This record gives sequence, structure tokens and C-alpha cells, in this order.
Amino acid sequence: MTFHVVDLIRTKRDGGRLSDDAVDWLVDSYTAGAVADEQMAAFLMAVVWRGMAPGELSRWTAAMVASGDRLDLAGVGRPTVDKHSTGGVGDKVSLILVPLVAACGAAVPQLSGRGLGHTGGTLDKMEAISGWRASVSPERMRSVLRDVGGVIAAAGPGLAPADRKLYALRDVTGTVESIPLIASSIMSKKIAEGTSALVLDVKVGSGAFMTAHADARTLAETMVTLGEAAGVRTEALLTGMDTPLGWTAGHALEVAEAVDTLCGGGPADLIEITVALARRMLALVGLDGGADPADVLAAGTAYPVWRRMVAAQGGDPDAALPTAEHVEIVSASASGFLHGLDARAVGVAAWRLGAGRSRKEDPVSVTAGVRWLARPGEWVAGGAPLLELHTDDLSRLPSALEALVTAVEIADTPPPVRPLVRDRIHL
Repeated sequence: MTFHVVDLIRTKRDGGRLSDDAVDWLVDSYTAGAVADEQMAAFLMAVVWRGMAPGELSRWTAAMVASGDRLDLAGVGRPTVDKHSTGGVGDKVSLILVPLVAACGAAVPQLSGRGLGHTGGTLDKMEAISGWRASVSPERMRSVLRDVGGVIAAAGPGLAPADRKLYALRDVTGTVESIPLIASSIMSKKIAEGTSALVLDVKVGSGAFMTAHADARTLAETMVTLGEAAGVRTEALLTGMDTPLGWTAGHALEVAEAVDTLCGGGPADLIEITVALARRMLALVGLDGGADPADVLAAGTAYPVWRRMVAAQGGDPDAALPTAEHVEIVSASASGFLHGLDARAVGVAAWRLGAGRSRKEDPVSVTAGVRWLARPGEWVAGGAPLLELHTDDLSRLPSALEALVTAVEIADTPPPVRPLVRDRIHL
């Protein structure tokens, strides 16, 4: 069936709903190049303003999945489950979670992305490891999942190609901020990944894409609905991102912290989020009757799985991680309780030091980043070191310091304690 794209733009502009056939035609035609970028940009802007009905969005997501390949994970010998985070600052959870859940008996085929703006990307972190390669063929992925249980890799070009085109167009047309478009972009790739279950880590707070709880919950509910409609058992946790996670933001810095956590150390907040996600992942695939992930992590049992994962993709788990040439210390301006450490400001500072990118094609420095030496609730002494800024380029320091001007709040009393896991969304 053939449609006229202008008619579809008008339908959405006026608040109407596209038929299933119209959705399929539009996604297929745009992917094939028969619908021009400016026409699809107009349609996307109409979606930003008018939204999509639930059934319409499910069909839109299914059409994006159908635009390319769907991985076949049959025969890996373990139940398959994955996790996706909407992005935060210091969020190195995947590096710990994948080998941890694999150590508990599941197979975790994590197809990850790169950072953009103030949030870090898992692939950028992993590429701080000497020799590690993000590209893995489907055949190799299945083999590593059978033998090791976990893979962290880049999505191949055949996976949801419609999303690749649409994402690039949204980035340059002011149509990123739309819950239906965000949800379908994330879920089309995760559904195409072929896993049987999925847990979503939807961040909320100053350092998250969604700063308001209500918006984060709506996004989580939308994605859970899309996953379940596609036959993927899906849950979401809403987790706080007002304060950066762990102790570091920056690629090599975060890898080192993740390894420390896998060896039985690590900060309490990072462990709490990782264990909460691991428990839900295992529950979704019926493996929650075994060892508690908290015990597995504390015992260091997941660390050998990490080493095998790294080696399976060409990395050297024994190689020293690169370090920055320059470390600038930022001291506390006064004595008192650290009342706040703004996640977005820390993320922007790490970005300006070289850890982030403005465009997808920009290079990043794996050594750049920020380490904080105290967390909200702790007492700090005036003049004592509070932050470390790591960079290979001293010319980047002034703009990074500017980002941190309002990042730190010191008060006479400690801040209220807020739970890290704010909500659980499931059908």
C-alpha cells in the first residue's frame, strides 16, 4: 500500500493517528530513502507536539525493528537478559553488572553505545582497555555468550537501521525531547537484540536526561509497555542521578573503579544500584533462586568472568590503564557537610576536560575525567582536596572549572538521605 507522506504529516500535525499500514510504509520508505529528510523532520516535530497513541507507538517500534536484522540467540545454553540505562554521570554499572549476572548463570548480550554531551558511554569506557574491540559478529557473540556468559559490544549496522537514520535526524532538528521517540529508539534496538528479558535503569535527577520524576516514570512505563508488547519480559527501575555515581566520571577512571568493585571493593551507592538491577534481571529469567548477587559481588566471583570477557574481545585485562598527564586539585571552600554535588555540573566538567563529545563523530580522551573525594553527607574541611580534575590538555581546565562553580554545596547540616532506587515499573 502506498501513501502520500504529506498526508501523513498533516494527520499527525492535526493530532490524528496513523494506521498500521501507514506506519509501516513511512518507516520503510524513509529507511529506503524514498521519504526525504525534511519530510521526516516535519513528521517528527509533529510527534514532539502531538505524541503517539500506545498502539501506534508499538507499531512504529515494531517497524523500526523490522527495518533490519534481529539477532538469534538460540543455542547459547543460558537464559538471556539485558539491561539498558538512560544515561548518567559516573554510571559504570554495566561494566560490573554484565559479568556479575553472567557469574550467576544468565547470558547478557549487552549492545551499548557511546557517550554524548555530559553522559558517558559504555563503549568509550571499555576502549580505555588496551586492545579491546567493540565490534563483535553475531556468530562470535553467540560463542562468547556460551563460553563466558557476557558480551559488551557495539550494535552492528544491520540492527534497526531505521533508528540509526532517525536518531541522526532528530539530533539536528530539535526533535530529541519526545518520550515516544526516545522510547521507540531505545526499545527498537533492545528488541532487535533478541534477548528474552530486559531491565531498564531509568535515571532521574539533575544529571539525567529526565530531571523530573513524573517524566522519568512516563518514559519507563512507555518502554516497559513496548517491551512486553514485543514479547520481551521488561521491567524498569527509577534510580537517582542528582549526585554522580561512585567516585569517578571518565573512561579509564571508571574502568578502574569497576574492577575494584568486581574484586570485592567499590563504593556503596554503585554496589546498591548494581545489585538491585542484577536481582531483577535474574528474577525475570527465573534464576533468582540461586546465589544472591550481593554475595557473588562481595566474594569477587564475578572478576574472573570480567577478565574472560575482556580477553574474548581482544583486550588485555592485565594491562595498566592509561592516566592523565595533569591532575588539578579543587579544594573545599569552607568547612561543613557536603550538602550537594551536582551530577550535571560534574558531567559537564568531565566533558570539557576531554571525556565527552558534542557530536557522535568527535574523539574522546580516555584519561580525562573527574574524581570526587567526598560524597554528600560527609564532613569536609575548608581547604582540603575535594575534586581531582584529570586531563592531558591544560587549556581545557578553565572551562571545566567554570562548570563546577555552582556544583558544590557545603552546609552546617547534612542533606536528607534519599533512596537510590526510587520506583519499580512492571506490568
